Amino acid sequence: MARDILLDTIRRELPDMELREGEILSAHCSFRIGGPARGMALPRSEDELVSLLRLCRSLGEEPLLLGRGTNVLFADSGTRRLVVKPCGDLAQMRLESGTVISAGCAVTLAQLACFARDNCLAGLEFAHGIPGTLGGAVVMNAGAYGGEMKDVLLRVRFFDDGAGEVITMPAGELELGYRTSRFSTKGGVVISAELELRSGVREEIDALMRSLMEKRRASQPLDKASAGSTFKRPREGYAAALIDGCGLKGRSVGAAQVSPKHAGFIVNNGGASCGDVLELMRIVQDTVQRETGTRLEPEVKIIES
Repeated sequence: MARDILLDTIRRELPDMELREGEILSAHCSFRIGGPARGMALPRSEDELVSLLRLCRSLGEEPLLLGRGTNVLFADSGTRRLVVKPCGDLAQMRLESGTVISAGCAVTLAQLACFARDNCLAGLEFAHGIPGTLGGAVVMNAGAYGGEMKDVLLRVRFFDDGAGEVITMPAGELELGYRTSRFSTKGGVVISAELELRSGVREEIDALMRSLMEKRRASQPLDKASAGSTFKRPREGYAAALIDGCGLKGRSVGAAQVSPKHAGFIVNNGGASCGDVLELMRIVQDTVQRETGTRLEPEVKIIES
């Protein structure tokens, strides 16, 4: 069996970092779909993460950063890329001073929103029900119920792929837009971020968080495996309304289904393959385009190799 130069080099250069070979990716994403990874590295600190990224860069490898895998669809055959899943110190947060919170890329948005509430800081209520991590939320400028990450981000610390260096950049220079940022177009790996919130009343913050979570439970198929909203919001209207209007709610391919509860979600009813989901996405896109003239763009990140 041929030796894997990348994995062998990681083991030699970073012997203390956990490295798993052939890790099954369905266990690391909310869609519950995906085959084995070439390797999965779990850096526990900024130094370890940066050392790993520089090593990959020196070998011409493009690693895949993974948080909770809530916006990703993996191929059934897995991926030949190295999957990097930060943990440890990168999943910690702290109150810096006044209304500023500093947090690592692996902190979940739910944890972050609860931490803000417990410190009587308002502004992150919208994020409580978003299932991903801070790193992914920055990259895609995650948002819901009228709030977005760009509303609360102060600055971001990241590894710049081109320069091979760690850079701290103010939020105003991150090109944050609807489900996009400079990281979407220019690359880079988010390490940590600072968020500036505002003073509030704990009970009021908690009440708003609960209210928004109830709205989610009432309207979204949270009891099913999915990657959240399958398609981006089009220029005019909403993806779910267009899909529903085309009579596609409940449409299935294998065990993949357009959710009968919310047409904007494709769900895994148990045993769906990546191929099932991709074929159903194609049917939805083609039908909506034929009947409305709008071509829906995937919001879910598709990793096919």
